[in-house]
Amino acid sequence: MIAFVVGFCTNCSVLLSLCLKRRKWASLDMFFFHLGLADLLYVTTLPFLVVYYGNQRQWVFGKVFCRITRLVFHLNLSGSIGFLTCISVQRYLGIVHPMRMMGKWKRRHSVLVSALVWGLVLTQTSVELRFTKTNANATTCHDTAVDEELEDYLLYTQVTSVTGFLIPLLAILTCYCQIAVVLTRNNNLDITLKERSRNLAIVVMVLFSVCFTPYHLLRYLNLKSRYLHISKRICTRSNTLYLSYQVSRGLATFNSCIDPLVYLVARDNMITKIKALKEKLHRSVSLTQASHLKIPQRILITDTMTNQNETTV
Repeated sequence: MIAFVVGFCTNCSVLLSLCLKRRKWASLDMFFFHLGLADLLYVTTLPFLVVYYGNQRQWVFGKVFCRITRLVFHLNLSGSIGFLTCISVQRYLGIVHPMRMMGKWKRRHSVLVSALVWGLVLTQTSVELRFTKTNANATTCHDTAVDEELEDYLLYTQVTSVTGFLIPLLAILTCYCQIAVVLTRNNNLDITLKERSRNLAIVVMVLFSVCFTPYHLLRYLNLKSRYLHISKRICTRSNTLYLSYQVSRGLATFNSCIDPLVYLVARDNMITKIKALKEKLHRSVSLTQASHLKIPQRILITDTMTNQNETTV
């Protein structure tokens, strides 16, 4: 429920902020919008999963909604990775090739790229609908597939792990390595731009390190172990591996809470606003401390004058 509350509030705030300023959107704002949309779409399904796991894995919402819920999870992961890649590539083009891109990237290009990302994501994740997610009574809701379809699902997982995770990860790493080289060599760049690029790289790397990489790796290993066990190539499955996979699923859920930070650190004016807020708070604290210090001094002066009067009398 923590992921639902935090993810719902933060992504609603991001989407509302973007909608209020839609006439002034920069090229990145289109990607921020679709990133928040993918996160908001997923967090709306979390209460149903909370009920499911809290009810000792008893699914009461029917077969169709089980398929939709599991589909939306993968839709969110693939969409988040896709739009994070777009944001990283856009930042790379703006810093490493600023003269080539100046005035050439229009809003319509962001619209076309966003449509392309959604098309690829829907094509990739819609295959999930082919696999059975419930038992005969529709009382369980599997996040993978039943044993009879596991071999095909394992192959599907291998393909999507490469196309939907590994390739975008390599693209993002390449972008930020090139950005780091330019920022290190060029001393004339604006300090705010350097901070913004550094913070964006940190947030994206945290997302991949905590949310995406463990999930994709442990998902494949768990499915492989399960397949080998079903085909009787191994005698027992590793409970530690299964538990680690479940933990990675929980961590993957929190990408919807961390993604809004990308909007905060990547916006051109957001760092400036945060610095101004920090300075304002610092001045307020300093004034408060100064006012507290003046009171004892006044009391001390009054006491001194009183003592002098008593001595005179």
